[in-house]
Amino acid sequence: MDNQISKALLRKKFSDFKSPIKPDWIKVSIPSNKINQTKNTLKENKIVTVCEEAMCPNLSECWEKKHATVMILGDVCTRSCSFCNIKTGKPNKVDILEPARVASTVKRLELKHVVITSVDRDDLNDGGAQHFANTIKKIKEKSPNTTVEILTPDFRGKDSSMGIIAKTEIDVFNHNLETIKRLYKEVRPGADYRHSLKILREVKLLKPSIFTKSGIMIGLGEKYDEIRVLMDDLREQDVDFITIGQYLRPTLNHHPVIKYHNPDYFIRIQDEALNKGFKIVSSSPFTRSSYHAESDFNKLKNLHSGA
Repeated sequence: MDNQISKALLRKKFSDFKSPIKPDWIKVSIPSNKINQTKNTLKENKIVTVCEEAMCPNLSECWEKKHATVMILGDVCTRSCSFCNIKTGKPNKVDILEPARVASTVKRLELKHVVITSVDRDDLNDGGAQHFANTIKKIKEKSPNTTVEILTPDFRGKDSSMGIIAKTEIDVFNHNLETIKRLYKEVRPGADYRHSLKILREVKLLKPSIFTKSGIMIGLGEKYDEIRVLMDDLREQDVDFITIGQYLRPTLNHHPVIKYHNPDYFIRIQDEALNKGFKIVSSSPFTRSSYHAESDFNKLKNLHSGA
């Protein structure tokens, strides 16, 4: 109950704050008829995507190419992050048939690279790690040559989860920090900055063959030097790939946009990240965790092989 009261007070605070005027260069694509094939395939197989749930601005572009980020474990989250538009509440029971449906969808869409994510499931003993493992196994059975990238929650308080994840046939492990340490309590209540860094390090130690990845949003009130510290923290965990995108406010009840950064600012951050040793950096206003995931993964592979 106290958490619900705090959440309500926080949302009231956000609703009273007016964000700056959105600049002309922030334009969201409107879905066209070309995405219908992807949309219909997802619908027929009862597949939830983070593309829709999180109102991703790149949905039209990605779905036109038959790219979609699959969200498993339902569409109700046990957390209430102030930036996210996914529903919060009590989730439904885990659908044990979902892994097979996801695998069938991946095969039908002929995906060469697939990104699997989920809501937070603090109600489950392992946070949903075994369901990730089951989904990955089914995908590999039907599409053995498809590479798999997972974008996971933090599995906080679920000690066995990373061991389960490390035994799967994943190629990329992604866990987003989302923002700088100072803003965690406001932006990611329920999460812990140091814990998020810890799991990025842990999975790399348990499975050295994979690439690790993390992403942040900017425009939430962070300072440039704080972004630099965050990048140093990620490199200390041997993270290979970072994504940086502009935060866009889903509704007036969500965290306000403090600043819209122009494209040159993103280039400045990209140069900084490359200088700090990240192998791949994706930094632009519309960059999201899974945006161009396949092509970026192929770049990582080529760099790793020396091609």
